[in-house]
Amino acid sequence: MNDLLQHAATPYAPLIGLAPLMRRAFLQEDLAPLGEALLARAQTYPDDAHACLDFSTVLQLKGQRELALAVQAQAIALQQLYALPAQAPQSGPGIRVLVLMGPGDLMSNTPIEFLVEHSDVALDLLYVTLDGALPEEVPDHDVLLVGVAESEANQPLLALLAQFLADWPRPVVNLPRHIAHTSRDGLCEALRGLAGVAMPRTARLSRAQLMALASGDLPLDAVLPGDSFPLIVRPLGSHAGHDLEKMEQASDLHAYLQAVDAERFYIARFVDYRSEDGQFRKYRIVLIDGLPYICHFAVSSHWMIHYLNAGMDESAVKRAEEAHSMAHFEQEFALRHAAALRAIDTRMGMPYLGIDCAETQGGELLVFEADNAMIVHAMDAEALYPYKQPAMHKVFAAFRAMLARAAGGR
Repeated sequence: MNDLLQHAATPYAPLIGLAPLMRRAFLQEDLAPLGEALLARAQTYPDDAHACLDFSTVLQLKGQRELALAVQAQAIALQQLYALPAQAPQSGPGIRVLVLMGPGDLMSNTPIEFLVEHSDVALDLLYVTLDGALPEEVPDHDVLLVGVAESEANQPLLALLAQFLADWPRPVVNLPRHIAHTSRDGLCEALRGLAGVAMPRTARLSRAQLMALASGDLPLDAVLPGDSFPLIVRPLGSHAGHDLEKMEQASDLHAYLQAVDAERFYIARFVDYRSEDGQFRKYRIVLIDGLPYICHFAVSSHWMIHYLNAGMDESAVKRAEEAHSMAHFEQEFALRHAAALRAIDTRMGMPYLGIDCAETQGGELLVFEADNAMIVHAMDAEALYPYKQPAMHKVFAAFRAMLARAAGGR
């Protein structure tokens, strides 16, 4: 931390970036000294865009989202382009990747830094906004990756980028028009009819419509034909289970609407995906050039699983099951769902796609969400999770190989 603190205090120092900062937050280190050093630097040197952008990241990691986004906007106004050099010694030319980024929180862009850490991949992060001018010149690069993730706010930006990238002279990974279909309802429509894939129909409702559903004035069949309660409901744009609830019956929506201040929501039929032992099991995988790789696996007694709340740290039994799932992923889960995963890859058309999923009691692949912004990392303590490093190195090697193929075999 002392070296990083010294770096943070150095005027016009290179960008620290997301990965080193999030790793310290993940390990529950106190980020306050770093934040104070970056703030002092930004105040002393108001044109130091690196200080502003790193300070914005620290604020986000500390949960101060609105302030973080305001500081991020200042950084982008100062400077659109940020370089993160390759970290590994290069025996060859390496790979230069230009990443198009949009403004927003940590779920708004592909967290590519984790995927290329300690590699020969150099990143140029170019922030683009709807109200800012698109650059007339960009750094030379081997591959362009669209990092902007789908959200209601980002749909216009994705449309703009689709025009910007028409006839782009370099290979492009994850076209904006494909990313635009990864909204929860868009994904549901995109995957509709695929054999072996289960994803309940998802509908967008306004607050007024949800109130009408609660009171019985709006029949459920009018928005989710053929479905029934229980439902899951969440605000548009929410992640990590924030304000995600299960409604056993329509009247439950009254209390939910009193507690949640949002104007638009997703609703979908709840699928009970418990295994025979009564536990819920959830996978995070990535498709890289169509091939599946496991990133984590969690077991919980609650249907709403997030890795950090599944109690994996506290349970050697759960970790042993995850270790088995990772070690035998290709022979078990990936083999069982090979046809479904190939179909998803064909339908979505994205060389890099993260998928949160499970298995239904009938053996189908149950898809919760799929997009290009899921955090995929190797930050877990090796003492507790010694089996994760080999699995994640497979992911990182596959990602680097995908970039190399896109770049023409570098």
